[in-house]
Amino acid sequence: MLKLVNPLLFSYIRPSEIPIRLCSASSKLPVKLEKLENENKGIALLRMDLPEKKNAFSAIMVKTFRKILYDLKFDKEVRVLILKSDVPGVFCSGADLKERLNFSVDDFLNSDTHPKYVTHEVAKLPFPTIAAIEGYALGGGLELALACDIRVATNEAKLGLVEAKLGIIPGAGGTQWLSRAVGLSLAKELIFTGRMITGKDAAEIGLVSHALEKDAFSKGMEIAKEILKTGPIAVRMAKIAIDQGAQMDINSGLTVEQQCYAQVIPTEDRVEALKAFSEKRTPVFKGK
Repeated sequence: MLKLVNPLLFSYIRPSEIPIRLCSASSKLPVKLEKLENENKGIALLRMDLPEKKNAFSAIMVKTFRKILYDLKFDKEVRVLILKSDVPGVFCSGADLKERLNFSVDDFLNSDTHPKYVTHEVAKLPFPTIAAIEGYALGGGLELALACDIRVATNEAKLGLVEAKLGIIPGAGGTQWLSRAVGLSLAKELIFTGRMITGKDAAEIGLVSHALEKDAFSKGMEIAKEILKTGPIAVRMAKIAIDQGAQMDINSGLTVEQQCYAQVIPTEDRVEALKAFSEKRTPVFKGK
């Protein structure tokens, strides 16, 4: 019998094992977590803010990300996460190439500050994640967006897995996630050429869900608010069913779906939804 894997059971580096030492006189961290309140309670923002490196995955950026992601994984208050940049003109420019100039082969393969430790953890988060892309999302920056469940971008955003132009390949999930987003043939073309495309073109091929004239973050918030109106347990189970099913044959995927379906039937939220429907009111979900 197929066993459903609970993503919460994956192992993680504990925050105490990730020392953060700022590389400048400023005490400002390059990634900040903000939890919204009032009618937006349940929405959290991950804000990248490392302007001098265009939000590149420097050692300090990766270590800060990892500490925040570890805590987020077990945060019961967060129902949806939006990743955005506070640096105008860039979402994330990928790996910090200046830092990597001095890397040995072993550093490249075994460094605990590789972007994959961020992108892989984002992909495992149990709640929906939205990437709001404004400006450049290149290399590891696009892989970060691909790790999210939903992507929105401005028309003029620039997206690309450009690693082949640097003599390497995407190493933080890009070869796998891009093909799932746009299909094998087009993913190969984009990776083999290292081509950059606009947000508008990305929407046409299904790489992003929406492309807008400006302010992708507002569209991300609009989607997040819609998610807040749904059942928390239902959404988490749907994410497991979709993510695991995408890696299986159809029959195995259907089995996973039924296992996830069985998880929502005994919940108080399901009963509340039925009562609300009968009473012609909006359900009040409690995640129970």
